[in-house]
Amino acid sequence: MTREPALRSVHFVPGGQRKLLERALESRADALVLDLEDATAPEHKAEARRLAASWLETLDFRGKTRIVRINPLDGPLAADDLEALLPAPPDCLMLPKLRGAEELRELAARLDALEAKYGHPRGRLRVLPIATETPEGLLHLEEIAAAPRVAAITWGAEDLAAALGARANRGPDGRYLELFRHARWSTLVAARAAGVQAIDGVYLEFRDEAGLRAESEEAARGGFDGKLTIHPAQIDPVNEAFTPSAQEVARAERLLAAFESEARAGRAVFSFEGRMVDAPHREQARRLLAKARAGPGA
Repeated sequence: MTREPALRSVHFVPGGQRKLLERALESRADALVLDLEDATAPEHKAEARRLAASWLETLDFRGKTRIVRINPLDGPLAADDLEALLPAPPDCLMLPKLRGAEELRELAARLDALEAKYGHPRGRLRVLPIATETPEGLLHLEEIAAAPRVAAITWGAEDLAAALGARANRGPDGRYLELFRHARWSTLVAARAAGVQAIDGVYLEFRDEAGLRAESEEAARGGFDGKLTIHPAQIDPVNEAFTPSAQEVARAERLLAAFESEARAGRAVFSFEGRMVDAPHREQARRLLAKARAGPGA
């Protein structure tokens, strides 16, 4: 698989909202999601679909990855979404509320036919499923992440809570309840097992920058590649959290240099800056430097 663009900030733009799209285009978001699903009222979906297709064909997205969240594949609207979008397709489709990998295989087959119909290279259009919005999706994360065309996976706490009948997905301290922590970190594990990017879910309290930063930094430390954003003010803090700092880069470079030096002396385990290190730490340093060198949209 070719390397996908790095996705630190994946920003939602409600379908059909031209002013919000223009504002998002001015931002530093790595990807924009034109949302034809939850952020578009039923009576406006046809117009939002038409506008999204037009914008994909005519607007300069300034290097940002172009994503469209279509409506659920098992509903009546997805077929119209796909038919409207494929003449000038986005880079990626976000698929909501799926229950398993079979829906992704069905989507891949539909896209094969539409790409052939409109003369596009087969397999060019990738997919970013929201993998935990249903209980079934949570139970099939591994297969979802490994399904055809998947470039990254993310997770959703709000729809999962509704499906489970949960009164809340966070405790009084603002942290996710245990089941939702399980869904979050299982999404990361499934993504890594499949070799695709892992995108953390949304932080709804858009005025709480401290909380956003804390949650983003936790996700980045744990291994996520980026995070969904719902307000322009969230984009820069999220980008900062998922970009290795100059200090982290310098330390990783020192560590790899030390590994080379110690290897010449026949040592694979040694003390580095007050801590014992071995092969897993070398791999962590290599990954961090690769992420730093790739940068957004690489």
